[in-house]
Amino acid sequence: MSVVNSGPRLGRWTRFVTARPRLSLLLALVVTALAVFAGSGAADRLSSGGWEDPDSQSSYAAKALDREFPDARPNLLLLVDSGRKGVDDPAVAAEAARLMQRLSGEEGVRGVSSYWQGRSPALRSEDGREALIAARVEGDEKAAGKVLERIAPGYRGTHGPVEVSIGGPVAVMHDMQTIIQEDLLRAEIIALPVTLVLLVMVFGSAVAALLPLVVGVVAILGTNAILNGLTVFTDVSVFALNLTTAMGLGLAIDYALFIVRRFREELAAGAATRQAVGITLRTAGRTVLFSALTVAVSLAAMLVFPQYFLRSFAYAGIAVVLLAAAAALILLPAVLMLLGERVNALDLRRLLRARSGKQAPARSADSGEGTRWGRVVALVMRRAPVFAVLTTAVLVLLGLPFLGAKFGPADDRQLPTNAESRVVQQHIRDGFPGSPGGGLEVFAEGAATGAQYAEYRARIEGLPGVLRVEGPLVSGTNASFTVLPEEKAVGQQTQDLVRELRAQPAPFETSVAGAAAMLVDSKAAIGERLPWAAAIIAVVTLLLVFLLTGSVLIPLQAVVLNGLSLTAMFGAVVWIFQEGHLSGPLAFTSTGDIETTLPVLMFCVAFGLSMDYGVFLLSRIKEEYDRTGDHEHAVAYGLRRTGGLITAAAVILAVVMVAIGASRVTNTKMLGLGIALAVLMDAAVVRSLLVPSVMKLTGRATWWAPAPLRAFHARFGISEGGISEPAPAKGASEEAPLSDLDRDSAPVG
Repeated sequence: MSVVNSGPRLGRWTRFVTARPRLSLLLALVVTALAVFAGSGAADRLSSGGWEDPDSQSSYAAKALDREFPDARPNLLLLVDSGRKGVDDPAVAAEAARLMQRLSGEEGVRGVSSYWQGRSPALRSEDGREALIAARVEGDEKAAGKVLERIAPGYRGTHGPVEVSIGGPVAVMHDMQTIIQEDLLRAEIIALPVTLVLLVMVFGSAVAALLPLVVGVVAILGTNAILNGLTVFTDVSVFALNLTTAMGLGLAIDYALFIVRRFREELAAGAATRQAVGITLRTAGRTVLFSALTVAVSLAAMLVFPQYFLRSFAYAGIAVVLLAAAAALILLPAVLMLLGERVNALDLRRLLRARSGKQAPARSADSGEGTRWGRVVALVMRRAPVFAVLTTAVLVLLGLPFLGAKFGPADDRQLPTNAESRVVQQHIRDGFPGSPGGGLEVFAEGAATGAQYAEYRARIEGLPGVLRVEGPLVSGTNASFTVLPEEKAVGQQTQDLVRELRAQPAPFETSVAGAAAMLVDSKAAIGERLPWAAAIIAVVTLLLVFLLTGSVLIPLQAVVLNGLSLTAMFGAVVWIFQEGHLSGPLAFTSTGDIETTLPVLMFCVAFGLSMDYGVFLLSRIKEEYDRTGDHEHAVAYGLRRTGGLITAAAVILAVVMVAIGASRVTNTKMLGLGIALAVLMDAAVVRSLLVPSVMKLTGRATWWAPAPLRAFHARFGISEGGISEPAPAKGASEEAPLSDLDRDSAPVG
């Protein structure tokens, strides 16, 4: 059968990198050095919000209220604890007045108010021992955070008879950003050495093990520079740094593993260094490029959502994927050209065997079932119906808890329990009436009389779930009402109250802001755009996999099986993080719901990584099927040749994600641990059991396509083209000499 050769461009690049490796390496190093300079300080320019829809009614109302009534929307709260004296003690009141006067004089702070001014019961704890001073810190998240850093040390701590703690939205956001940066540094410190140890175990050679880390570091540095540049034009979430580190290391390791492994195979088969690099780029290099495109498309689907939290992950993900592929196709081949056989240098396992006096295990020449992967694939294909049905049933069962998913906003409970801003917010939730700071705000615009305002207030006071209505505050032809709900700030009853408020007739235009209103609008925006994102991922995946395989059925299988690989992740997210199982060992607080945007993010990232592994497997199956025309042999051969590679890559990526998941911020913990689980399930269950069993059942029909599509694929298709391996001699192994990865790896789990 003919092999489609797509791409003279890759051929030209192959000739360039093999002819001028030092120039290629120099260019890569110059670009990396520039990235270090351009990306410095990126974390300080990122933001910690982005969960709201900027085009929604709640965002419009919030901006209008900030413009017209800036003093009425505090984002900084000082919790004043009077101890046994009580907040009405004269000495306590005098100290509070001094604190207010100082705060009023701070640059960037306005609208200072407190319980001691109007004796509002909403600003006094029910036990009378605590009260609040509220203020507005001006500017966006970054500017407000800098003001907080400057003034906070002067207010935190003991002041005469009172103890002051700092909370409010601006403090929560600042704490979240600070903790994420600290946790990310810790994750990198943990992940890099552990990853290096695993790579040494996989490759044996310390030299070969260092190469994937080099590719990963280059991708991370380049992405930081891109994110830093994007902050000039748009908001970028600080959470995106976690994805940059995880996918930068994970995908770089995947791609480098694939390329270095193929290069070592070609050297072992007797190829010269230049020839081995050329073959590697035309085969594994083409697969890496194709895989990067599929992962980038999955991540690009997040661009359809309006929340910059999700869009930030698209920016970071697309950048790091393409840079990892570029480093693997530019920097890595140049290094391999210069290293040659020395890529196998410093074989630590050989040194250990020499010290212990053990002999290296002999490489067996068998029929392909002598390896562990050969035995696994033989068993799966002999019992294909059993494995297909049972594996599918188990995956569906693991995903059932997600049917009970409840969605909510991210709040201070994402933070560790000892974070100051969380402690303050928890005191307010537990001890203050009416959820101060968690009320709904109605912005009224248009000329109206006092009687009309009074009539409207009376109407909304009678709505179910309303504890109290404050206002109106009037500024020209605009007015503001604050509605305090009976239930918690973002509970279902409060969300229903948002809809009731928006439905109320009034002689002026009204719009509703507040945490519950933002949640209602965010869920609506995601629900409206989710089908478009899913359609983009599905259609592009179908097209790309068809271009790779020329089959109509394989792309459909890829979409369905990749979806099944995510069920365990989504089920675990609900069971652990929503329902609170394992909250003690994992050190987080369950809020009874899941942040609204997080499942979308996890789906796009995990689906892309599943496609990454799927492409590695399918490309090798397709290469062998084109060579032999034997469907079952091709499936078995593909799994034997890539099973150890995919397993090793999945374990290493899972280690990186678990390091990210050790974060003290719950959303980051959920993201890291959830994707680690999805990656391991995909490698250990879907690629090892479900894919070969399903392909066995579909038989040669797997490769069917109608004549017009066959002609289309013949012209535009993609494959690891141009390289045909000779058929093995009779009685010898049908594989090339086994690499360390194939010989020593076994399925995870």
